[in-house]
Amino acid sequence: MTATARPEPKRLDDLADPHFSAEATAIFEGAAPFADMVELNADALMTQAAAATGLDDFGPMDFVERLEIILHSLNTEAPLSPMGRIGAASQMGQLLQNRLLIAALLARHPEIHDIEIAAPIVIAGLPRTGTTHLHNLISADPALRSLPYWESQQPVPLPTETSLANTPEDPRLARTEGGLQVMNIIMPDFNRMHEMTTWHVHEEIQILAIDFSTMMFETMAPMPTWRDYYKSHDQTPHYEYMKTVLKACQFLRGGTRWILKSPQHLEQFGPLARTFPDATFLVTHRDPVSVMVSMGTMVSYSARISLSPVDPVAISNYWADRLDDMLNAAMRDRELLATSQSMDIRFDQFMADDLGTIRSIYELAGQPMDAAAEAALANYGATHERERFGKVIYDVDQIGIDVPARREQMRAYSERFGIPDEPW
Repeated sequence: MTATARPEPKRLDDLADPHFSAEATAIFEGAAPFADMVELNADALMTQAAAATGLDDFGPMDFVERLEIILHSLNTEAPLSPMGRIGAASQMGQLLQNRLLIAALLARHPEIHDIEIAAPIVIAGLPRTGTTHLHNLISADPALRSLPYWESQQPVPLPTETSLANTPEDPRLARTEGGLQVMNIIMPDFNRMHEMTTWHVHEEIQILAIDFSTMMFETMAPMPTWRDYYKSHDQTPHYEYMKTVLKACQFLRGGTRWILKSPQHLEQFGPLARTFPDATFLVTHRDPVSVMVSMGTMVSYSARISLSPVDPVAISNYWADRLDDMLNAAMRDRELLATSQSMDIRFDQFMADDLGTIRSIYELAGQPMDAAAEAALANYGATHERERFGKVIYDVDQIGIDVPARREQMRAYSERFGIPDEPW
């Protein structure tokens, strides 16, 4: 898509009262009769996952308590629409299938535990701070291993599909593509905020979800019960589980040095550093008000796929509070990331010189910037212009963010990292 063909900027003015195309409406209407058949309880979902895979070993069973709390929160705190109820059951079911498949793979190949996840490069930053561009740009380097979206969804093939694994006919690709097609019909403007494709580089937070301990579940709906449970528990065991799954991915599809990314890491520097002691850590920063406004808009927009009614003010302020928590945790724990292994990256400086920033990162990480890397990074930059799907015009009033109050609330963070205010 050339600059001249770029769509016009758009204000998403239907956050509280979503407008759907005829095709999207047909999808909702077709799904609605099945919603009453969905059982959002752990026993039913585990039984269904076992039947779908032909497996019954979920590995360590401590996850069941966490799954039950997530399901309780979905049942009592999330205003799920019929589509949302079906989607929640599908998502939990897929995570349970993944868990069964991973346990079976580890049982067949215990040598996976001996694989090293050596010196990964880990990005920790809030959404909308340049993390996606940074992640994608570095991932363009063929010398580094990243996690494509389809693999994050289904890292291990079903027993009946192993012969097609890692071929163009791999059914996991078609399933992922089908899900994205539905998403694009229901949320046609989502790509303006975050591009999603089958091979798009994705976060390992989806792998943390297989152990049912991640803030990712809060993106389904504001769920304070799950939030409080998650925040009150040490996440180190779940980061270790994630590391084991990365080993399994490396066993199945190769690669050596990983490039990882998740906003969750900001409030988990301790578990992160304990799990990956030889990593290079990249901490991204931007005016927190800009982050609150853009993320509040994005999560409120995506809520139309699963919630009814959608309350953009409640959703946006829930996430503004969570972002405040995360940034305060990052300030508190920043020294847990060794200076010799970490770098703070300001959004404005990165956007002004992205390739220069990458060169500094490679120098810190001891990663060669060879001719292949230079060419890959240059090609990615030339073919992935910012806002090529069209710009979103953000509306603070629609999502109810009190800019002066929120800016004052986060003043200590901005001063600590020298973050300039953006105009609001």
